[in-house]
Amino acid sequence: MSKNENTLKRHMGLKAANRISNFFVYLLLIIISVVWLIPFIFIVLQSFRVESTYQVGYVIPQQWGFDNYLKLWNSDFKVWYLNTFIIALASAVLITVIQLCMSYTLSRFRFKMRGPLMRFMLILGMFPGMLTMIILYRVLSDLGLTQANAVPGLILVGVASSGMGYYVSKGFFDTIPKSLDEAARVDGATRFQVLYKIILPLAKPIVIYTILTAFMGPWGDYVFARYVAFGTSSGYNVAVGMYSWLTNDQIARMYTTFCAGGVIVAIPVTILFLCLQKYYVEGVTGGAVKG
Repeated sequence: MSKNENTLKRHMGLKAANRISNFFVYLLLIIISVVWLIPFIFIVLQSFRVESTYQVGYVIPQQWGFDNYLKLWNSDFKVWYLNTFIIALASAVLITVIQLCMSYTLSRFRFKMRGPLMRFMLILGMFPGMLTMIILYRVLSDLGLTQANAVPGLILVGVASSGMGYYVSKGFFDTIPKSLDEAARVDGATRFQVLYKIILPLAKPIVIYTILTAFMGPWGDYVFARYVAFGTSSGYNVAVGMYSWLTNDQIARMYTTFCAGGVIVAIPVTILFLCLQKYYVEGVTGGAVKG
């Protein structure tokens, strides 16, 4: 047997082994995807069930319709949804601006106490936010930003410490050559012009990543929102408002409506994430290169 024949056989053996390994990898991924999607498919199907409003022992509805979605429209869900959208949108804009400015500053400037400041913010960020809930509530209560006025209070709390999440964005800015800044400064550009016209266009993935994470956090917030907006339906977000439908006295007549609300809440974030997934992944991987 010639040397070429041996090489060809080894190549074919490696190719077959790769195909077999890829088959099992894809099979495992398909199984994981199916298991992950089953709850969502169940919720979607239950949202179209109209023969009863309580929990049942079957998945596929016997009668289909849009009654649950019409019921949402005639409930306080519209107010909760608008509150959530305002909180998420305002938080996303403000958090993105503050976080990117902080990241650019720590990436490009060298000043006294820069290192200790970065380490202090990292250490402080390790403590769970739950530890501050009582004092935050007292501050918001004194300012009149609880219950019916919980929306601006939740925006304030979400934005207040946003600068501490600088590390991913800073890591991405560190990968952009500083020579671009220096060339622009030589041509007479200000620091703001360098950031706005040169750095941010090159950092589109991290900008979109920051916007997505800043939007999705308040969109699904429940714990602190319930703590601040208790007892007043006009101040609820969708998570707190829909949870009120799951009490013992309401779940029998609101279960399918709850499923319909879950579908409506999931649609915007799902579409947004699918459209911007490429930039999201690039932002995560790019920001993890160096810090």
